[in-house]
Amino acid sequence: MEKVAASEVSGRPSPGRIRVPFTEASAWEPVGDGWQPLHGNFRDQGFSIEWHDFTTGGDLEWSRSFHPAGVEICLNLSGHGEVRAGGRELALEPFTTGFYGQSQSRLNAVRRGGEQHKFVTIEFSLDFLKRHIPDGEAGLDSRLDGFFARRSRAAAVVSDAAPLTNDQQQVIMALRQPPVPEAARRLWYQSKALEIAAAALYPAARPEELFCERQKRLARERVEKVIAILKENPAEPPTLEEIGRRVGCSHFYLSRTFTREMGKTISAHLRDLRMERAAALLREGRLNVTQVAFEVGYSSLSHFSTAFHEAFGCCPGLYPLATPTQRSLRLK
Repeated sequence: MEKVAASEVSGRPSPGRIRVPFTEASAWEPVGDGWQPLHGNFRDQGFSIEWHDFTTGGDLEWSRSFHPAGVEICLNLSGHGEVRAGGRELALEPFTTGFYGQSQSRLNAVRRGGEQHKFVTIEFSLDFLKRHIPDGEAGLDSRLDGFFARRSRAAAVVSDAAPLTNDQQQVIMALRQPPVPEAARRLWYQSKALEIAAAALYPAARPEELFCERQKRLARERVEKVIAILKENPAEPPTLEEIGRRVGCSHFYLSRTFTREMGKTISAHLRDLRMERAAALLREGRLNVTQVAFEVGYSSLSHFSTAFHEAFGCCPGLYPLATPTQRSLRLK
């Protein structure tokens, strides 16, 4: 007998055919371990949370992973993705978020090739959302309100992209390393999934801001994005021009903004991140000084030693026992 995927079946299966439940595993075969389910099961629990970290040579047909009769929220850290429904498109850039959904018809979506993609997705079945969202719920994104009401196979929806907030970036880290015992994770993950849905599906009206307040808020958000970008890989950070492109402003303006907000330059903050990493590696004791220097991005051992001495008051070969704090303890 011929097997037909559930996404291709509507109503009762015809005689002689077997209804095969949809699975997205095959869509992620090209990225191997770059796709990591974190918790949940779309079919049994009504939601699933997944972490993605991969690079592909060519464009990846992302839409093959979208469940029928579902809504997915993407928290995008890096890489570009597009999701299209009819004439509307959600363009996900680094540090943005958005949602998209379909009944039975397939959305069109790709992830660009040649880029490193890092993002979390939280996918909900329509039945799960309807159990938690009453019909005609006030404040629900109007596109979803209409989407829930449709029964057509053609029903599909995409949102606009929104900036990824600092709180959402922290949620991503927590999802990967839950701060609760194993026995409590089922409850914890569901609460986090609903929390993310509440923020994404119920757009909050931002109160009118004075011009100066808006400028201060944008400056803080840009600085937070720069810090997050530098933390991704302090040893091999992107160029200042690339950082400016990802943040969304001129790198000249970004440099001035960062220095004004942080009291130090972007390069000085990068040096601090490298020194913190170097100190942690030296405390572990697995690598020698030369290896640590290369690990944190220094090709010159003398430059590394000078920077380390400025940061900690001793040469890296004597760390941590020769730091000023340790010396004072030994003299007591």
